[in-house]
Amino acid sequence: MTSEERRTIRLDDPRALRAYAHPLRLSLIGMLRRNGPMTATQCAAVLDENVPNCSFHLRQLAKYGLAQRAPAADGRERPWQATARSTSWTDDSDDPETRLAADQLNAAILRQYVRRAEAYLAIRAQEPVEWRTAAGFSDDMIYVTAEQLVTLTEQVESLLEPYRDKTARAAESRPVTVVQLAIPTPEDGSP
Repeated sequence: MTSEERRTIRLDDPRALRAYAHPLRLSLIGMLRRNGPMTATQCAAVLDENVPNCSFHLRQLAKYGLAQRAPAADGRERPWQATARSTSWTDDSDDPETRLAADQLNAAILRQYVRRAEAYLAIRAQEPVEWRTAAGFSDDMIYVTAEQLVTLTEQVESLLEPYRDKTARAAESRPVTVVQLAIPTPEDGSP
């Protein structure tokens, strides 16, 4: 990605947040970010979708500044690319419509992570032992203030940063999704 594509795009408009919350759009942007420019036909093949559906959703992503046309090798190809390496949005808006849209987006992303974790568990037994040992789930209970949690999140981001560059990766490396959930929990442990 160029330096322009490495930036984070921020969504504050409730319409953009709801538009991004569509499962296929989240998958499309994820693929474009991982794989670089792809045509709607290529996206459809990987996602087991139909081409017109992928085309429509890529155009919707472009409408909200999340995707754009990429230069084509020839006049027939019509590839798309992500406009940014990541997307951020407001979770602290005073506007009820924006808060609701952000919650809908967060829920859609959580559902995608759960599906991805379930898909991994389905094939985990076929993974080499070193990957079965390295990958997995854990949780921990910590006691922090809101300010300390912000600092902790920033520290985690800093720890992950060196591993984001695909060009600097080791030959035996592979993509790994790291999911962070920081959820205030009732003191008594109730759900």
